[in-house]
Amino acid sequence: MNAMDNRTEVREFLSSRRARITPENAGLTIFGGNRRVPGLRREEAAMLAGVSIDYYTRLERGNLAGVSESVLEALARALQLDEAERDHLFDLARHANASSSSRPRAVKQRVRPSVQFMVDAITAAPAFVRNGRMDILAANRLAQALYAPMYADPVRPANHSRFIFLDPAAMEFYPDWNLAANNNVAILRTESGKNPYDKGLGDLIGELSMRSEEFRTRWAAHNVRRHYTGNKNFHHPIVGDIELMFEALQLAEDPGLTLTVYPAEPGSKSEESLRLLASWAATEGAMLDAVSDKHLQRP
Repeated sequence: MNAMDNRTEVREFLSSRRARITPENAGLTIFGGNRRVPGLRREEAAMLAGVSIDYYTRLERGNLAGVSESVLEALARALQLDEAERDHLFDLARHANASSSSRPRAVKQRVRPSVQFMVDAITAAPAFVRNGRMDILAANRLAQALYAPMYADPVRPANHSRFIFLDPAAMEFYPDWNLAANNNVAILRTESGKNPYDKGLGDLIGELSMRSEEFRTRWAAHNVRRHYTGNKNFHHPIVGDIELMFEALQLAEDPGLTLTVYPAEPGSKSEESLRLLASWAATEGAMLDAVSDKHLQRP
């Protein structure tokens, strides 16, 4: 992301956050009903943030150079940003103030043997390691079985985003495809704020933008989110509907890599479905080995 790209990201993010807040939501009393914008006006946002209209206009035009942390915090409060949005704003500001010499160098993302052993040792739940581009870099057999429709595509590494937006099978695999699509784009948008110089991420976003109108529409919304815990629903071609919890843990020794585990609630129908899936995976071992970790790693 160059300086102009950063300005564009900042401008579109701030203006989209301002547009969603009505004066009533902000606690402002408005007289007269003739407003040209549905959300806050710039002068109203400036007042709520405690800065001048000229200064706020400078910020919303994408210029975060030299902006103090206190101003960013005030801006986050005025625009009612949630934690993910606040973090995204700070990420954009950090890159706006970074010199070219301080840009992080590209590093090869490979799963260390000890991490692969840990993933393989998890046998009662699907477990996998992904990077910020949503590539699966390592997966246990149960995760490969769960994502069998994704692995049907021979392209490696398997990628959540390409599957969701480019593979028709995803529409059946995710009972609430819109939720899966919205979450996926919000994760990619969050990652782009953290790592704007990731060429692989930029290439992925460019590919999806060219090939999927559904992706383009969601990308333009500038939504971001944290995605570390919750529930996921799948419709698996072998075991049918299955609901799993998920916990995502960032690997401290491997920046940019996340371990995700999908346990089922003990005693639930989904736990039984996982056992059936594990049995199927065991009988389909040759197929699953064909998509094993030697195919799942790339720089």
